[in-house]
Amino acid sequence: MPSIAGLGVATPEPIPRSVLEVDMGEKQPLLRDAHVFPRPAREVGPYGEIIQWYGSGGYASLRPIVVSSGPQYNRESDPSLGERVLLPFLPLMFLFIGGCLLVFLQASAYGGVVQATFVQPFFPPQIQDSWAAYTPYYPVQAYTPPPKDCKITQVNIIQRHGARFPTSGAGTRIQAAVKKLQSAKTYTDPRLDFLTNYTYTLGHDDLVPFGALQSSQAGEETFQRYSFMVSKENLPFIRASSSNRVVDSATNWTQGFSVASNHVLNPMLSVILSESLNDTLDDAMCPNAGSSDAQTGIWTSIYGTPIANRLNQQAPGANITAADVSNLIPLCAFETIVKETPSPFCKLFTPEEFAQFEYFGDLDKFYGTGYGQPLGPVQGVGYINELLARLTETLVRDNTQTNRTLDSSPLTFPLDRSVYADFSHDNQMIAIFSAMGLFNQSSPLDPSFPNPKRTWITSRLTPFSARMVTERLLCQRDGTGSGGPSRIMRNGNAQTFVRILVNDALQPLKFCGGDKDGLCTLEAFVESQKYAREDGQGDFEKCFD
Repeated sequence: MPSIAGLGVATPEPIPRSVLEVDMGEKQPLLRDAHVFPRPAREVGPYGEIIQWYGSGGYASLRPIVVSSGPQYNRESDPSLGERVLLPFLPLMFLFIGGCLLVFLQASAYGGVVQATFVQPFFPPQIQDSWAAYTPYYPVQAYTPPPKDCKITQVNIIQRHGARFPTSGAGTRIQAAVKKLQSAKTYTDPRLDFLTNYTYTLGHDDLVPFGALQSSQAGEETFQRYSFMVSKENLPFIRASSSNRVVDSATNWTQGFSVASNHVLNPMLSVILSESLNDTLDDAMCPNAGSSDAQTGIWTSIYGTPIANRLNQQAPGANITAADVSNLIPLCAFETIVKETPSPFCKLFTPEEFAQFEYFGDLDKFYGTGYGQPLGPVQGVGYINELLARLTETLVRDNTQTNRTLDSSPLTFPLDRSVYADFSHDNQMIAIFSAMGLFNQSSPLDPSFPNPKRTWITSRLTPFSARMVTERLLCQRDGTGSGGPSRIMRNGNAQTFVRILVNDALQPLKFCGGDKDGLCTLEAFVESQKYAREDGQGDFEKCFD
């Protein structure tokens, strides 16, 4: 299938296949005081990169994970850097902060499939899972193995970076709200007394240790689930958008994959897509796209005003506004994740108020790059066209966000791999969901009243380390005919199907005739993506009009 010429935009030179060279055989360094684990220790590497060490009590269990690449981290000029930073780590079961996070792997009856159970006892799920985009990853459903008459032949993963600090803008707003509370001369509620000696210490933008661990766990899980598809000659192909937290998430993922294989299979990050150029893994190519401010503002005034009134009674003179509430609630999530212990700010809000904040996050995504934003879904078109190219093993056809230089080279966009993993941002994943047709609602989200039956719930769509997995399968009816009526062999040959999982929840794929197993034919899936195949049907041009 010939390639269609794209827009005339600047593109970088093709990136060498191995951006990060890691010697997986180098002996692992030991820390003198490693016996004090599971408390983490940090050190600053020679290039300013921050290295977080984890272990469960002994020297042999220590392993480093990149938390922040630092201002002097040049990934291309020093290929030995990976040897010093991304060293092999051994255990397959992690003990994180005294049992804060455990990964239990359970093999299923389907060959090679492994279930992972994530235990996150920061808070009860009804609170922690109401942190919207700041919720830690959790499987929405248990992974469903494919039907026994189907064999997975290709896997495409797009994953959000792990947990991070607040963005610089969000951090500024959070600190302003905290200062208002601290300006009160007295507190009438003892839950605010901690503010007398409180200091805001969070960084901004970069991964936190918990987020680094999330990505490495995801790499382990991918190996455990799909190891039968990979080999030294057929390693996963990895790309990342160029933000430090995204790149570091990708490299931590590769380390998790490597350790799960006992360092036999060592995939590397191969392509970093510049966010200042064409990039299908970031939502920065539609300057005319609107924002969700109008809708989130309506809901903020509804749910935030009563909370602000209460806080002003508890902290006389603070003058907290409804908008401040939407900055204080996230501080509960960020501090808890960063400090790995419940933040005192969490005690200031009720479970019902956290649920109201969740809806704030739902509106933000729906009207930001989702269905409620006229120029939201079009920002996901480029990735979908790349996905179609991989699924059909044909050249990319796209006139939107794709980088034609990179996508036309087999070194930077191969079509012969079994596993692909791309690392991205939550807003971009929302655009991709919407362009594809996932999580479509019967009506737009009401900014004044949440529909309890909605399926658009941000904590289930794009939590920290969220992932969408597209599996390509070859299916044929077995001897018992259990394949189902939709999987009848065509001319005696097996048929190719597609299924999609978002945070392990199998999607129904009604838009392409999905059957009871969530399968639709590859042909039907490609046909269903007409919006992407037609470059957004004129919407992409509106991004620049």
